[in-house]
Amino acid sequence: MTTVRDVTYELLRTHGLTTIFGNPGSNELPFLAGMPDDFQYVLGLHEGAVMAMADGYAQARGGPAMVNLHAAAGTGNAMGVLTNSVYSHSPLVVLAGQQVRSTVGQEVVLSIVEPETLLRPLVKWSCQPTCAEDVPRAISQAIHTATLPAPGPVFVSVPYDDWARQAPEETAHLLRRRTAAGACLDTGQLGELVTALDEAASPVLVLGPEVDASGANDDAVRLAESLGAPVWLAPFSSRCSFPTRHRSFRGLLPSSVRGVTDALAGHDLIVVIGAPVFRYHQFDPGPYLAPGVRLLHVTGDAAEAARAPMGEAFVGAIHDTVTRLADAVASGLRPGLPPLPDFPIPSASKDRVHPERLFADLRALAPDDTIWVAETTSTTSAFWAQMDMRHSGSYLWPAAGGLGFGLPAAVGAQLARPERQVVALIGDGSANYGITALWTAAQYDIPVITVILKNGTYGALRWFAEVLDVGEVAGMDVPGIDFTLLARGYGMNATSVSTPEDFAAAFKAALGSGKPALIEVETERTQP
Repeated sequence: MTTVRDVTYELLRTHGLTTIFGNPGSNELPFLAGMPDDFQYVLGLHEGAVMAMADGYAQARGGPAMVNLHAAAGTGNAMGVLTNSVYSHSPLVVLAGQQVRSTVGQEVVLSIVEPETLLRPLVKWSCQPTCAEDVPRAISQAIHTATLPAPGPVFVSVPYDDWARQAPEETAHLLRRRTAAGACLDTGQLGELVTALDEAASPVLVLGPEVDASGANDDAVRLAESLGAPVWLAPFSSRCSFPTRHRSFRGLLPSSVRGVTDALAGHDLIVVIGAPVFRYHQFDPGPYLAPGVRLLHVTGDAAEAARAPMGEAFVGAIHDTVTRLADAVASGLRPGLPPLPDFPIPSASKDRVHPERLFADLRALAPDDTIWVAETTSTTSAFWAQMDMRHSGSYLWPAAGGLGFGLPAAVGAQLARPERQVVALIGDGSANYGITALWTAAQYDIPVITVILKNGTYGALRWFAEVLDVGEVAGMDVPGIDFTLLARGYGMNATSVSTPEDFAAAFKAALGSGKPALIEVETERTQP
């Protein structure tokens, strides 16, 4: 007899979902027991870390990832990190165990009450199949929904007695199903964009995470060079879509209305590609656009296009659009931009390492195709001023600003991309949200290098308290944490340093070891 469980594993195998990130409970055991040999179960010690590891894995591999969570409590634990996955468009298939089907309505212990609404409105789609026979089809729908434009997480709740039921013969069709998206701009729409770019006196490009996720970075460079246009990354961008030392690169836009408007002043055409318009954070109101400025928005997400407060939107495949634009726009209409100045000289410190110096040293010491996973919010300006990122897929950041993403996401990214070194840059405040991922890295021998920037405070919050002019606020400091002891307790090599020289030695040793390692660095306090 072919069971629902048998068909589900074959379906996951067909879609390349043979790595499952999870933290199991009793409801999940019937599905997990006797897992096929070609599957790998990656255990995380907290569901938030599990979700972030799967997110980093999915973004780094450029494909979906499978997450297995326990009932309502485990799923709830993962929801904080799930917000990042929503805004990074990470295709995650989240599968949660449910109590025995006949008892769910009684709300017995470990049942999910109203499973279809538990993760709403975060996920693209959620369901509990109406019967056991429909489980394989529902999981097939979940996989396709997660990966079709715009990608994003989905949720399926399965009563645990469903797995042993006989699967209908018709489920064999699911193994042969494929879905493909072909929503490209038509000739007229592309022509409108090309005409606007060619006729603009001073165009500027604002690139978002979709450019990097779709692998369109090189074509974005061709487009910028043909236009002679500067390039900004969209506010709060969770990926880096343009080489940071290219003469067109201007950095990361601020995340306030006035900040964006001021940064883009002097341009008559703003073209935003692969990002929302715009994701603001700091409330600093002003005009959305200066008088006479036109904004064109290209996105693969219809919801992003619909909710934007200004501009003309075009919904289509990002890679195709960027490539065709680079091929079609007129070249040489504007003078070339001058080379960027040299890197700024990093600030010095006496008894701690200044973040600018730390990032400058990392730029010199790390392989040039390093994947940087950052969650150190008080050092954002220093990071972008000092880093040299040339390759696609080189940077991940928590897309919704939710802490607990960085450290486990780096573990997932390293698992997905063993040929590239992954370095996690984590603040000491945010590190505690995902600290259990150190155990997973150690247990599975995943050679991610974690650098903890330890300044003893929530630096970004201190800066924001100044912005809001609220004076001193309780709960801003986090003293007395020894991350080396925590890391060693989880089975990982760790060291603490307070000088650039000691950091360089520790980082070289970590690189040469091929093992997971943690370096705690005593750093100066800085502002974003």
